[in-house]
Amino acid sequence: MDLGNVQVRKEPPLGWIVINRPDKLNALNAETIRELYAAFLSLRDDPEIKSVILTGSGDKAFVAGADISELAKLDQTSGKDYVLEGQELTKLIENYRKPVIAAINGYALGGGTELALACHIRIASENARMGQPEVKLGLIPGFGGTQRLARLVGKGKAMELVLSGKMIDAQEALAIGLVNSVVLQNDLVSTCEALAGEMIANAPLALEYSIRAINEGLDKNLPEGLLLEAELFGITCSSEDSNEGTKAFLEKRKANFKGK
Repeated sequence: MDLGNVQVRKEPPLGWIVINRPDKLNALNAETIRELYAAFLSLRDDPEIKSVILTGSGDKAFVAGADISELAKLDQTSGKDYVLEGQELTKLIENYRKPVIAAINGYALGGGTELALACHIRIASENARMGQPEVKLGLIPGFGGTQRLARLVGKGKAMELVLSGKMIDAQEALAIGLVNSVVLQNDLVSTCEALAGEMIANAPLALEYSIRAINEGLDKNLPEGLLLEAELFGITCSSEDSNEGTKAFLEKRKANFKGK
């Protein structure tokens, strides 16, 4: 499936979404944002696909930022509409029922960092560079950077990165918890595939409800979060997957999960 700026590859049980604007270092424009939304929707309900890996084409950039020529034309109303559309994309990714891994292959700046933040797991190649440079353009992050970054790395570090607009390398991103791991560039694909394989060997419903519990729990106090966890745990207890998983464990065999 080729949407123009975005390529979708199905390699069951994995799905790949590749931002394909190498001449623009995979920079996001409005068309690409809409195509990414369509790409994620196309794989969300595909029964063959159990996990999605998001990356950029080439070896220089995941997403080097936004299309500045488009940003220059925005006013107050169109600017808000623009970021709301981008936020719909990042919310779709964040709340995806299947694990989403960002394979960060080079520059991930501005909207690129924000796309990565929305993914459930972030694996960076050693040449990755990340940052929120919007203030250098007289703007602020708009696709969730001011919100997800602080939740992930803490308020102080988020303030430093957003207010300075500086770019950090992969090792610093790892040190502050912005990425889960850093690997050699030649190992990025295989590392992401291996991690996806570990996750999708587990029960699909358990993965979906674990993602939901973590995401929704972050916006609750601890007692509310624990109640949510208990409610979702109860739902999984009544699933066919739970029955199969416990039965397989007791019978010392591999579980055959159906996602039901």
